[in-house]
Amino acid sequence: MLPAQLDRQLRPIYDAIDSGSNKTAILACNKLLKKTPNNNLVKALKALALVRTQKVEESLVLCDEVLASKTTDDATLSAMMHVLRGLGRHNDMITMFEEAYKKQPHHEELGVQTFFAIVRTGNWKAAQQLAMKMHKQFQEDRYIYWSVISAVLQARDPSTPASMRPVLFKLSHRLLSSTVAPSHLSADRFYLHLSILKELELWDDAHQLLATAPGEAICEISLIVDEIRREVWKQKGLWEEERQIAQRRITEKGDRNWLEFLAILDATFSAEGNTAEYVEATRKFFTEIAEHDGRKDRSGPLALLELEKRAKERSISKDKKVLENYLKSYFDQFGDKACCFEDLKPYIVLEDESFAEWTSYLREISIATETPKDLQRTINVLKLLRHNLPEAQVTEESEVARADKCLELYLEGLKLGKDLPKTDLQPADDLVILYAHTLVNAWKISNDELHLYKAAVALEVALTHSQQAYQIQLTLIRIYHLLGAASSALEHYRGLNLKQIQHDTLSHLTLSRASTFSLVATGDLTYSTECGESSQVYVANSSETSEYVIRAFGAEKYSQIPEFIEFEDRLENSLQRDLAKMEHVRMRVFHEPVNTDLTDMELIELKFIFARFYPSVHHDNRDYDIFANYQPRYGPSFNEQTTLFGQEPGLGWLHTFLKIYVRAFQQASDLDDTVEEKLLVGDRPKQTNDPGRPLKERLVQRNESEEQNLTSHERQFFEFTSAIAEWLEPFHDHIRPSPATVLADAMKQNELKTGKPLRGIELPVKDDSNEQKEPPQVTPPPEIVTTFFDDMQARLTAALENDSLPPELLHIVFLTQEALILLNVETTRFKPSSVVKVHKLSALAQSFKEVKARGVVVIQKMSADIAERAQEVGDNESKQEFIDACESLKDIPQIGSKVITSEAARFVESRKKVLEGIAKGMLKIATTHA
Repeated sequence: MLPAQLDRQLRPIYDAIDSGSNKTAILACNKLLKKTPNNNLVKALKALALVRTQKVEESLVLCDEVLASKTTDDATLSAMMHVLRGLGRHNDMITMFEEAYKKQPHHEELGVQTFFAIVRTGNWKAAQQLAMKMHKQFQEDRYIYWSVISAVLQARDPSTPASMRPVLFKLSHRLLSSTVAPSHLSADRFYLHLSILKELELWDDAHQLLATAPGEAICEISLIVDEIRREVWKQKGLWEEERQIAQRRITEKGDRNWLEFLAILDATFSAEGNTAEYVEATRKFFTEIAEHDGRKDRSGPLALLELEKRAKERSISKDKKVLENYLKSYFDQFGDKACCFEDLKPYIVLEDESFAEWTSYLREISIATETPKDLQRTINVLKLLRHNLPEAQVTEESEVARADKCLELYLEGLKLGKDLPKTDLQPADDLVILYAHTLVNAWKISNDELHLYKAAVALEVALTHSQQAYQIQLTLIRIYHLLGAASSALEHYRGLNLKQIQHDTLSHLTLSRASTFSLVATGDLTYSTECGESSQVYVANSSETSEYVIRAFGAEKYSQIPEFIEFEDRLENSLQRDLAKMEHVRMRVFHEPVNTDLTDMELIELKFIFARFYPSVHHDNRDYDIFANYQPRYGPSFNEQTTLFGQEPGLGWLHTFLKIYVRAFQQASDLDDTVEEKLLVGDRPKQTNDPGRPLKERLVQRNESEEQNLTSHERQFFEFTSAIAEWLEPFHDHIRPSPATVLADAMKQNELKTGKPLRGIELPVKDDSNEQKEPPQVTPPPEIVTTFFDDMQARLTAALENDSLPPELLHIVFLTQEALILLNVETTRFKPSSVVKVHKLSALAQSFKEVKARGVVVIQKMSADIAERAQEVGDNESKQEFIDACESLKDIPQIGSKVITSEAARFVESRKKVLEGIAKGMLKIATTHA
């Protein structure tokens, strides 16, 4: 076929793939392959369309055929690059480009694509070597810098031995010293040069470089280079020079970057000689700036506060009144700004007498809401006074009185925002949040949930006036979770409309122990879907961030490359990612049949996560600072007060639950490491330095500090699952088929699907030794296994008698069901009567049947208890209790009886829905796993 004719026939295939019409593309490829069966480009395009329609097995056959041909065609290589990325086979992509580059060593673009393929895998050693080779071959300056940044990234890689890091930095330094093109021709090249000098602590060389005219010019236009300059000046003790530079920028250029003020402060307290004189000189300078700027900028007054705080900490300032006077002065100037409270909070470190005077000063300020400035000043006064409250003055009654005052002022303040667009925030919003925080504190003191009802009603009303007020939504999410109104909490979580990276930092708001509220056993996949949606940011990260790195290489943005790599690493090893994954698995076993499709797939993924703990490379990116905190400074924050079960799941919780599930799935699965390695599609995740201990050993290791992250009910669940696994492990090991048998079956299944055998797999020698061995001796189940379900029933009964909030009840019953499901996972292998008979395990089968039967009975009893509680929390009496709790709100025109009645109905329905759903789901679980 002529090239022009082929091009015309390929165009519709490209168009179909570009438009997402992958089935059309596959049909067109099939038609063309009948005419040209050996056309690698058509095969590659068909493989790409198959990958995008999730037909992995079929795409693998075509992919392997194209790779085996070792093509050098640009179009085919480009198509295969997308195929291999889709399959996660980045190492194969490197091999493909390397083979092509070897055949055409003068093809520079092939060299670049090979380099980029290596970059995608993070193999910085190989990248550095290839960049050096390309520099020697093509004499292009940028390749020497590619080599340098690759060596730097290799040095910073956690898997690089510590002894190698200085060597790599020295190599980078030598490469830069030998290059003809000076680094100051580009700000990013200059930054790279300086960062290497910094790592090697060659401060004199760095200073010499920065002191040149090009260096000084770059510092004026590049913040990242100037940041290194500050570090160099600091290391060389050039405090006076740094002070002069910062003062010049502040006075002559009008620069109000806070870093300049911090530079002066650091210089003041680091200078040799009489520090008191330096403090006075700095105070005079900041005072002049504050007087010059007036209300235009807060930097000067804030710098004076920071100066005095540091002076007091070092016992340089003896006058107790100075800090107090600065606080008053700052409030006089900026008390009508929203930032005032957060600005002043770090500096309220006054001694008793000054603290009393500061509090007295705040109380003398008139409380007014006539103008927006009056309202904001009032809000700041109330926040600061609340922050100052001593513990002796905080009682349930006093907190209720303070809350009522905040609500009164909030309602007065609403008139100032009556004409604002719906998308704008009300200027009085902070007052209703203060109201809610105060009532939350009253609840913590009294344990009376009626305070939370009032807070919820006021916040719901406030949200109708200020629909975009995320702080109100955050507060409602926490209150509704505490009360067990899960659907209401989820509604407000969705109202936040999270985007991109926020799914990593904020999805904990609803996904933290989400299984507690999940109705997945009834077929309601709401929370399971939330887990999937939140994970999209991680999918995008794995496919997109490496492309940003490559673009940064292409544009020579060397300062951005480490940032992109760190960003990628923080998402790839995100604690929240793995916590959400664990919750998804826990919900999945409630909804799907427990079979090898589930256990094998999840086992592989969970083992990858478990491997990250050796050593730990998890990053906790969860944002808790987003919560406003208007509680007194002596006690816990609002976030701490409203955390479900008193603690958030952390590394310890994750590690423990991974051990539970990996161990259970591993015992239920026929996959061992040999089989998994051969059947895995795509590259394995990058492994960190592993201590070399076997997986089985790591799974049984106990760590008391990790287990402290569990609730008491979770600890009991962990003890049960550990005892079950230890009891049954010898029998699993005895019955499990050999790797050769498993692989042979997998190859047969693949051939039935694709018509072709799996490539590159050699069957290991079949080991039939288990078949000749006698089965292990059957022993009775451990005591904790036989008593677990009755113990959990007793815990639920106690919680019901104590009138515990719904989350506590749901927590107990979920773990009880989870225990029955994992017992079923562990015993699936022994279900066939033929297996029991052949291996003489009738006594074993009988013993776990008895445990399972007891679990079913307990879960049925629990279902009845939860259903009864659902009726109680959903009846008219509960609704009236809610209405009565809000009695003080019914005469308020903006709220009224109608709103209270409506909110009461929504609230009791939300609580009833989750309890009823869980009760129904429990009956289904009991039937399915009986």
